[in-house]
Amino acid sequence: EVFPTAEAYTFRGWAFEGMGRIDDAIAECHRAIEVDPAFGNPYNDIGAYLIAKDELDEAIPWLEKAKLAPRYEPRHYPFMNLGRIYAAKGMVKRAIDEFEGALAFAPGEPTCEAALAQLRAILN
Repeated sequence: EVFPTAEAYTFRGWAFEGMGRIDDAIAECHRAIEVDPAFGNPYNDIGAYLIAKDELDEAIPWLEKAKLAPRYEPRHYPFMNLGRIYAAKGMVKRAIDEFEGALAFAPGEPTCEAALAQLRAILN
């Protein structure tokens, strides 16, 4: 209340998510975005929370915004989350593109490497 920050609202969202309060976590991310729209983490987190709610299509625009946010680390997460969505939707080539995008920011990331191996095996 004294000095609200996007980081504080985002962290509080994580706490709510950990308690299973997904809608409250999403609300905290919206507050974070109001404070600092350039901070990418809450965009990705909203996307991740919507994935958890099985609202895949609704998650996509939030993850795309996270990819473009000027201030965001770790930048590979929204690519990974989009890769998970597209894989779940059977959009293999699109999923591969997203996981490759993630690796451009986090070379050798093991989750991405494993996902890519599985997706590429589907194409063979």
